[in-house]
Amino acid sequence: MPKVAFHTLGCKVNSYESEAMLELFTKHGYLNVDFDDVADVYVINTCTVTNTGDSKSRQMIRKARRHNPEATVCVVGCYAQVAGDEVSAIDGVDIVIGTQHRDQIYNYVEQFNQTHEQIVDVSSVMRLDRYEDLPIQSFEAKTRAFMKIQDGCNNFCTYCIIPYARGRMRSRPHEDVIEQARKLVAQGYVEIVLTGIHTAGYGEDLEDYSFYDLLCDLVKVDGLKRLRISSIEMSQVTDDIIRLIGESDIIVDHLHIPIQSGNDKILKRMGRHYTTSEFEDKLNALKEALPGLSVTTDVIVGFPGETEEDFMVTYNWIKKNHFNQLHVFPYSPRKNTPAAKFKNQIPGNIKKDRVRRLIKLSDELKTEFAVSYLNKDIEVLFEEYKDGYWVGHASNYLKIKVKDESIQSNSLINVHIVDHDGYDLIGVIA
Repeated sequence: MPKVAFHTLGCKVNSYESEAMLELFTKHGYLNVDFDDVADVYVINTCTVTNTGDSKSRQMIRKARRHNPEATVCVVGCYAQVAGDEVSAIDGVDIVIGTQHRDQIYNYVEQFNQTHEQIVDVSSVMRLDRYEDLPIQSFEAKTRAFMKIQDGCNNFCTYCIIPYARGRMRSRPHEDVIEQARKLVAQGYVEIVLTGIHTAGYGEDLEDYSFYDLLCDLVKVDGLKRLRISSIEMSQVTDDIIRLIGESDIIVDHLHIPIQSGNDKILKRMGRHYTTSEFEDKLNALKEALPGLSVTTDVIVGFPGETEEDFMVTYNWIKKNHFNQLHVFPYSPRKNTPAAKFKNQIPGNIKKDRVRRLIKLSDELKTEFAVSYLNKDIEVLFEEYKDGYWVGHASNYLKIKVKDESIQSNSLINVHIVDHDGYDLIGVIA
């Protein structure tokens, strides 16, 4: 039996697309093995959000070739899309596919095995107006299912390469989304995570059907217990969506809303179309309408021109608004984006120090939020058995550990919180 191994870098969209490509191989008799094993085909699904993503992609290409010099090595995704010539020139790369035509990957492997001639399929994505479907019937060893609902982004923030890697916004037909949700629930998944490059932009290219409409239809899917939105811009958090989250037992009480900077001067240079006061007003309205809501965010530090004073404005603004967790990134110049040409680029050591300080703040905020649940009951979706505990997540994404061997994976159980280990909570079945 031939073997295929995947290594996925980057976001949840990449994870979804890797699962879809894996399904193409398993349908043709391939066995999925770990990337550290000897395989006949290695697929590296790349990320190009940062320079680190690019270098990790190259590292995994070399690793695959070391594991099996005779294997077919495929490089797909965002790095392959924006740097196709660079990727195809790397020694040992046999197949290069950008962010389109990944449904052809099995056919390309078959073709390469016949001809042993490198295959490169990278074409412009900037004029695409139709969503490329990569449906998935099941997920490998996961309790929650990711469901991609759109691709592309129209924002063109000054620091971001993704619109050039993914193209403009394209929404998946809503009938296909609902049908896949039904199939996933029928297979036993109780939680579905909606994901995309600009997830809540869904519907902006459709007539008379919005992201809110999609949420309304999905919460009606029989058997679905949890619906999670992977990320949403504050401008897309409408009164209708707030009301729906408040009324629905299905949509979870957690939103990831990127801020990127807590400093208006930096936000303007980033090309973000809001001010901190506008964001804060909406955040307060959200918390007032949904008292138990957990809000997490993304922050970029070391953007060109960000002084120590600018950074401290961001630090203090985030602390004041008490996000429950931060995803912190050092600014990474991306070729052909406006910010890469901005003056006053920040040295790496300063960026590293600012990342460290914000991660420390994130840990404090996350622990404070977790500890507020001591002596309370909370419903947990259990996912894995690790180090003597069953581990899972509450709907607000707090991590819960319970020492009880009667628990089963993929079960939803009420848990009483009795202790904490940092920001991990420890409980007993209620």
